[in-house]
Amino acid sequence: MTTSTASRAARSAGFNVTGAALAVLFLFPLVWSGWSSVKGQPGSAQSSGFGFGNYRYLASYGEGVVTYLVNSTAVTAMTVAGTLLVSALGGYGFARFSFPGKNLLFLATLAILMVPYATILIPLYVLLDRLGLQNSLVGLSLVFIMFQLPFALFMMRNSFEAVPRELEEAALVDGCSTFTALRRVLLRAVRPGLVTVALFAFLASWNDFFAPLILISDASKFTMPVAVYSMQQRSFGAIDYGALEAGVVVMALPCLLAFLLLQRHYVRGFMTGALRG
Repeated sequence: MTTSTASRAARSAGFNVTGAALAVLFLFPLVWSGWSSVKGQPGSAQSSGFGFGNYRYLASYGEGVVTYLVNSTAVTAMTVAGTLLVSALGGYGFARFSFPGKNLLFLATLAILMVPYATILIPLYVLLDRLGLQNSLVGLSLVFIMFQLPFALFMMRNSFEAVPRELEEAALVDGCSTFTALRRVLLRAVRPGLVTVALFAFLASWNDFFAPLILISDASKFTMPVAVYSMQQRSFGAIDYGALEAGVVVMALPCLLAFLLLQRHYVRGFMTGALRG
């Protein structure tokens, strides 16, 4: 075996060992949560042995886990759809058109990232109350969309800029209008960027705890993070760790499945959009 071959083999082994170690490191908390959710713990619904007592308690708590999952799904679906619609149109406009104040408007949108998350929620609470959207899943979705827009617009602007203008011009020559060219040609070209934006919007809205806690007061409209937080409390301030871990597993599984299904587009979206410029 030559020196160069041995060196490549050593580097490959090093990469494999490092990747395996990182995989174990990141998967360990999820595996531990799954183990703890079925393992008997004093003060929990599954007090001894192994079983699904914590999951049965989770299913029957309050309005029922189905209600909370439906609420989270509705908020997440509206957030993802709204973020994709606004960011696709906005990103296309910033990438393809010139208008007065274009750069200033884009920087002002990105400046939302500099404002502390918690400090905006109280003004938003007052605003949603005046609009009749306080304690509403629609109002909560609008808040999530607003917080997703800076990254989403940045991502989509760079994704559209990575698409050759000749592709759009060819569609216009063939008789397509600007909107038709966007819908039939460009959106397909920036699909990895759209998937990346959708995945970020999904993860943020599905897992967010603070905004639903502030903006939602009706227990029947709680999302899963708020429901799990309220469910874990036992008498005298004791924490039901079994129910908490069961809730964590239920919340984590959709995120894990979504990432595994979309990871190819997710990586390609970062390579073609987020790293450009």
